Amino acid sequence: MKNIRSTLATVWRIASPYFNSDDKWAGRGLLAAVVIIELASVFLTVLFNRWNNVFYNALQERDQAVFTYQIGYFCVLAAFWIGLKVYQLYLNQWLQIRWRRWMTTRYLGGWLHDANHYRMQLLGDAADNPDQRIADDTQRFVEQTLTLGIGLLSAVVTLASFVFILWGLSNQAPLHLFGKDIAIPGYLVLGALVYAILGTVLTHVIGRPLVDLNFRQQRFEADFRFNLVRTRENAEQIALLHGEPAERTRLLDRFGFVVGNWLDIMQRTKKLTAFTATYSQAAVIFPYVLIAPAYFANKIQLGGMMQTASAFSSVQDSLSFFITAYRTLAEWQSVVARLDGFENSIRGGDALAQRQDIIHVKPSGGDTIDLDDLLVTLPDGKPLLAADGFSVRDNERTLVTGPSGAGKSTLFRAVAGIWPFGRGAVQVPANASLMMLPQRPYLPIGSLHDAVVYPGQAASYDAGRVREVLTAVGLPQLATRLQEEAHWNRMLSLGEQQRLGIARALLHAPKFLFLDEATASLDEPSEAALYRLIAEKLPGTTVVSIGHRTTLDAFHQRNVSLVRDGDRFSLRDKVEAAAS
Repeated sequence: MKNIRSTLATVWRIASPYFNSDDKWAGRGLLAAVVIIELASVFLTVLFNRWNNVFYNALQERDQAVFTYQIGYFCVLAAFWIGLKVYQLYLNQWLQIRWRRWMTTRYLGGWLHDANHYRMQLLGDAADNPDQRIADDTQRFVEQTLTLGIGLLSAVVTLASFVFILWGLSNQAPLHLFGKDIAIPGYLVLGALVYAILGTVLTHVIGRPLVDLNFRQQRFEADFRFNLVRTRENAEQIALLHGEPAERTRLLDRFGFVVGNWLDIMQRTKKLTAFTATYSQAAVIFPYVLIAPAYFANKIQLGGMMQTASAFSSVQDSLSFFITAYRTLAEWQSVVARLDGFENSIRGGDALAQRQDIIHVKPSGGDTIDLDDLLVTLPDGKPLLAADGFSVRDNERTLVTGPSGAGKSTLFRAVAGIWPFGRGAVQVPANASLMMLPQRPYLPIGSLHDAVVYPGQAASYDAGRVREVLTAVGLPQLATRLQEEAHWNRMLSLGEQQRLGIARALLHAPKFLFLDEATASLDEPSEAALYRLIAEKLPGTTVVSIGHRTTLDAFHQRNVSLVRDGDRFSLRDKVEAAAS
């Protein structure tokens, strides 16, 4: 019971924001329409039940006039039933897509807000595979919540409607055993209740493990799919290393978890299906077993018997809602748990950014980037590097060097405001634009124009200007392909990708440009040409580079080294480092 209350509280926390959002009136209106149609369907079911009595009595009495009238009456009821079901499905699907669109927008906003997706990864990303959470789980949550919610409402209303009918029929056709009438008020209702409770308890005992099994299955499926994507994206390196056998073995190992868990689901589902199928088939004849003695004793007519069986079936189906929906409930519960974990992970990333004991990036009134009492640590708290009183001076080109693993790239991340672990502050001039170019630039799938101007909007950059910078960085062959769509990170060599990164910097012209080995894949003459191009085209830009080649010294006015200082590294000008 506690677990049920916890799940329902989580469902309310996930679902209620939509019905209080800017789309609330459309959502509430569609939900109300779906509910009203469901209530109307239950009312029609009651009318069908009464029709059973009259129709089968007409058959028993061979009354053709009543029979003919009842056929026409049935056609009218059926027409209304069909219309209600068509529009209930249509409005339900309309509500689903609006609700899913809102949830997707909300989750994308929380995940991609202010580098939160990166912080979530740093924290261990308790909600693995965010793509599955946003793409699959939101769709399942919306669909299954509506299906189960409307189904439960229908079960409750149907139960309330038919209990009275079945109670009255119990009085009209009392339990008849051994030639005697046994007065048990509402014995048909009691029989349906006992039958349903017994079936519900046994279904839960048999099917309970499916909740955890479905949760694990989705995780294993997502992990396998993610690794397939990774293999596709790194096809060239795998081919160069002839790593296909190793890759195949690794993927089959991960698929083995999918198969193993699926076999467990099969075994448990087989047991659950065996019981529920037996239960459903027994439910067909159970009401006839109860009412047949009264029928054969002429206590009730054929129409009354058929009406009793129909009413009993409706009551029993309502009470057995948990049984028939158990597999959906198990999957739904695992979906709720995954979305809850994703929301908690989003909140965890946001909370990390709000803590006081982290590195804070603050606006300043000056024109330099100042590192004040800065200590950069690893996520486990181990010190990495320290800097205090260090400044990146305006319009000065600075080269940062040091041994691998000293934290050069992590320092850049701290300056960019995405590495929170540590303490101190990074003072950045207010309204100054920063651009970080890594060794492998990110090029979104789409047109080349969009890839070059990213993260800017394509319409903000003239195609002629884009062609100009592509030619300037040594890619004239791409200047005529701006509207071509492709996966550019796979289409181009790393050297060409780095040239595109420099082209992006020329277009955006940031105040501060940080190059994290952004030209390391180019030969030295090409690298030198690009640095000269930056100096020519971006004369007002402050450039900070990470590099290992001594040829880079000529393009920088200042050389800063990371040197070992106890259990951490410290930033020192090269002259100071040499003196020490």
